[in-house]
Formats: sequence, C-alpha cells, structure tokens
Amino acid sequence: MKKYILLLAVAGLMTSCYDLDQYPHDKLNAGTFWKTAEHAHQGMMSVYNVMKEEDVFGAYFWQDGLGEIGYGMNESTIEGSYTDQTGIVKDKWEGTYEGIARANVLLQNIDGVEISDEEKAQYKGEAKFMRALYYFHLLDMYGGVPLYDETTVVSNDFMNMKNPRTTEEETRQFILNDLEEAINVLPVQWEQTEYGRATRGAAVALRGKVKLYAHDYEGAKTDFEEIVNDPEGRGYGYGLYSDYAKLFTPEGDSSNEMIFAIQNMSGTGTEYGMAFGLRLGSRSSYGGGWNNCIPLDTFVDSYENKDGTKFNWEDYIPGFTTSKEIQCETFQAELTDGVVSKYPEKKELIRQIYENRDPRLEQTIITPYSQYYGCNGTTPKWMELVLAAGTNENYGYIRNNRGWYDYLWRKFVPEGDMNGTLTNRSHVPINFPLIRYADVLLMLAECYNELGRQDDAIALINQVRQRPSTNMPALNSGPAWLEARTKEEVFERIDHERAIELACEGHRFSDLRRWGVALERLNFTYDDLLGNDRFNRIFKDRDYLWPIPAVEFERNANLGEQNPGW
Repeated sequence: MKKYILLLAVAGLMTSCYDLDQYPHDKLNAGTFWKTAEHAHQGMMSVYNVMKEEDVFGAYFWQDGLGEIGYGMNESTIEGSYTDQTGIVKDKWEGTYEGIARANVLLQNIDGVEISDEEKAQYKGEAKFMRALYYFHLLDMYGGVPLYDETTVVSNDFMNMKNPRTTEEETRQFILNDLEEAINVLPVQWEQTEYGRATRGAAVALRGKVKLYAHDYEGAKTDFEEIVNDPEGRGYGYGLYSDYAKLFTPEGDSSNEMIFAIQNMSGTGTEYGMAFGLRLGSRSSYGGGWNNCIPLDTFVDSYENKDGTKFNWEDYIPGFTTSKEIQCETFQAELTDGVVSKYPEKKELIRQIYENRDPRLEQTIITPYSQYYGCNGTTPKWMELVLAAGTNENYGYIRNNRGWYDYLWRKFVPEGDMNGTLTNRSHVPINFPLIRYADVLLMLAECYNELGRQDDAIALINQVRQRPSTNMPALNSGPAWLEARTKEEVFERIDHERAIELACEGHRFSDLRRWGVALERLNFTYDDLLGNDRFNRIFKDRDYLWPIPAVEFERNANLGEQNPGW
C-alpha cells in the first residue's frame, strides 16, 4: 500500500469544486501550512476531492455495468477475465486509500489550526465521515481491509505500514465508530456557500446503509426513520424532488432530495466536474463523447407499461423475442448519402411502445427514433437516434461511438453546451448523488419488508413510484398486476424500483451481491437491438468480492489471506 498517501496530501491541497487558492508546492508541510482557517478549509476540500477520481466515485456510474443494467469502461471485470493484477482492481484500492490518508492528515493537524474548538470538532466530524465513506467502499468491494487511522503519521511510518487485514466485522465497526463521532458534531445544514459538505443527515443515512449491508435491519431502520420522519424535529427537510428528469441537471443539484452528492463545476478556470459527457455521452454530445457505458436492452425492457403491467415485446410484435431477423427489421433504418432514406416500417409503433412506459424510461434513456439535444462538435443541435450504419451528427443523427446498435444514457448526459456553462466534456457541472432521499426510502422499505412490515414497505415504494413526474400506479391499488402482499412479492418490487429509480447511479452491482443473487443474474449472453452478439457476462462465486491487488501482498507480508477463489 505504498500509494496510501501522496506528498500532496501532507497539506491536503488539491483543486476541487470549491474555489480554492493554490498553496506553493515547495511549502507543503505542517510547520507552514496547518495554521489558518483557510488552510483547514483547503485541507478538507482535498479530502472531498478524491471522490472525483474515476477509480473511486468519479465514474461510479459504470458500476451499473457490473450489474445487469449496462455495460462499459472495464470489460475484463464484466467478462470475467480480470485478475488481482488488473488495473482497476489496483487503482480502486490505491485511490480510495488516498482519500483515507487525506482524512487522516487533517485529523493529525487540525488541533494546531487557529480556529474555535467548535470548528475543529466539525472538521474532525467531516474527516471521519469521509474516512468512513472510503472505508465502506473498500469493505463493499474487497471485504475486510487493513485499518489505518490518524495515529499513523506517514512521514514517519511509511516503510512500516504493514497492518494485517481486519475481518469484515472489524472494518465495519471502525466505520460505524467514525460515523457515530461524525453524527454527534456535524450540522444539519451548512451555509449556502458551503453547500455540499457532509451533514448530520448524510452521516445518519450512511450509517443506516452500512447496517443494511450487514443485514442489521432493525438498526438500519432506526437510522433511515430519522431521515424520513425526523422524530426529534432537527429540520432535515428531505423529500422527493417533483421532476425526476431535472433532478439530474443543475436545476436539481441543490434540491432537498440530495443528501450527499459530489459537487461538480465547469467553466474556464473552474473545471472540477465529472466525465459524464465523455463516458456516458455519444459522438453527438458536447465535444464528442465515447459512450463507454451503455444501458442494455434487457434492462430497458424491464420498465413497466404506464398502467403498471409488465412490458413484453410479443404483445406488440409477435416473434420479436425469438427472432433476430424480426428484431433487425423492427429497428433498422437505411441511409443514402448519409441521410435516412427509409425509416423502419414500424417506427410509429416503436415510438408508441416507448412513450407508453414508465416515464422514467424516456427520462433516463435515449430510445430509438427519439430526439436528443446534443452537439455537432461544440455547436448545439437537435439529434435523432437512428439505428443504421453510417449515422453522422452532421446530418442530425446521433452517432454511437461504440458502434453498437443500442440505447444510450440520457441521465446525467449534458444537453447542448448547457447554455454556455459547459466547456469540457470531462468536467460536466451536474452533481452526482451518492445518497439521495429516494434511495433512503427504498432502503427503509427493504428494512420494513425484512421485519414483517409489508404494508409500510409498500407505502414507501409508492412514494417513489408516484413522484409527480413519474406518477406510476400505486401498488396494491386494485388491479391484480399491482398486488404485492408477501415478503417475496414486496422484495420483487423493491428489486425493480431500485433498478429503475437508481439507474446509472452505481448501486446495482452492490445490491445484487448483498442480496446474494448475483450468480443467478449475471451470467448471460447479450445481443444488441439488431440482434448482433456483443459479449458474454460472466460472474463466479469468487466475484462477490474483488481480489486484494497482488502488489499489496508483495509490499505487505502481514496482509494475510487472499479473498476466496482468487
């Protein structure tokens, strides 16, 4: 774990979404830096900044590709060929530990800063919240890990940092202890100029999630109920934002649904965003995206009809699900000199099929023959997703950079140049939620279901389904297809709603593994909308945890055993 900390972290200074002044790199030491309130603020911002690293949370959306929702970015982890030497396995470990290291540096130095004791306590709470968040990410992906707290001073102990792995239970308890301390000192809200920093609500919600993953449903319930019911009147004020689509645009960035989110900015001199345009956007997005990540048609087919019935292509096009020829005929257009000369015969039916579905479908996914406000280069332009070889944004068609005939993400993908605020496809100014209120409602519903309170679980699921812009029929409201009474039936609804509501937010792979269903769900062959075979998804028992990077065993003889199957 030699990359546990970088020299920059000694002062905790990295550029971030907060408008930080740079400190001269030749003066990065505790003797000159950790003195003023400004230093403390800059040091804390550097702890947050690690979240933006793509190997940590900066491309967290691609983890839905490890589930059955999408595909992309790191093919070896999807197709089962990754090892303990694969780059993402090593980089996620090192990148996340760097966030821990920065939190520890702040904890080591904050008492020497010239600020009030109350401010010091809040900084310590923030740092421990962030340390808990990073350790929880490691626990989720690797199991128990070596624990290093603020008693480890890297400048003194760098060559002796050889702690053994702790058990999962020990790692989890460390996380819970950090969150307990954070909860006791963090404010319910910050001033608007500090919006986005960790709050008491974020720490309580994260603690509930940690307990849920450990199947402590009673403990998780108590934490989630604090967020939802606010029994002590702390004034959390969380709720569902009325417009699902706008929640993932700058309009929804500071809504009361966001409990904790990565803060993103863009613009000349303030490029501190995430690569939504590059990774999720197509060649027809601002600056030309790579659409490394795509939603799978099997996932898109799981969106219900507007009346809550299950969608089935066979209801509209007999033979569709068994004939690749019929699939191709249904979707494929023809181009002449780069312009559509023949649309599919069933184009209007195709549009009716998508428009008669759960509204979150069209708000999340760019579907065939729908419109997207993209760019030709950096010039805003309306585009149409046409499934044909040779489509080109010059002619107003969405160009899929991957070359597959498939869906594209709409959620988080910038529209046009975002009214002039977007200057870099790798720094899109849309905040990325790590914890939001709808997620908490569904996690609380899961707790209620496990505790035998099915009616209470359904009431929470219905809140999510009946967001004003979604307005799907309530479960248990009359029709047989909306019935969910037993524990198994309610779990099926929770499973479905988490996939649909939280798509492209990175939760799915963790959900399938913690539910113990990944082995049965994540082995399949996938073909695109025109029936072309694209990849084999492979998941084995060993994949419930990633391997500890091989290089860590070379560096630390005390590390212990590798994860099972590796």
